[in-house]
Amino acid sequence: MKPPYPPFTEESALAKIKGAEAVWNTCDPDKVILAYTEDSEWRNRDEFLTGRDEIHAFLVRKWKREQNYTLHKELWAYQDNRIAVRFEYEWHDEDGQWYRSYGNENWEFNPEGYMQKRYASINDLKINAEDRKL
Repeated sequence: MKPPYPPFTEESALAKIKGAEAVWNTCDPDKVILAYTEDSEWRNRDEFLTGRDEIHAFLVRKWKREQNYTLHKELWAYQDNRIAVRFEYEWHDEDGQWYRSYGNENWEFNPEGYMQKRYASINDLKINAEDRKL
């Protein structure tokens, strides 16, 4: 069981978001995947993933490319077993080019509080290091 559980209130949705933000900021795929069902379905940009093994491999690739990753999430909406978030994160590539990535995610949870679906739309903006906010 992964609290908080659906159906979500504003307070429990905010707690779920802050928990996700904290674990994603560890950049540890072994920790991150524990929030998802074994058969979780993802769309991340143009990639479609199913299950913890595929998600884990994706996260390893992601954080190899997206170095010094820092994420911030905000509540957009919630209802029953679904939460929508707005997020931004900053990172740099291996050449030192900084980016700010913006997007929205739609989440769906099972009754035990594990995320069973995650759909993310993301855009990247090149920034100068001195323009970082996070």
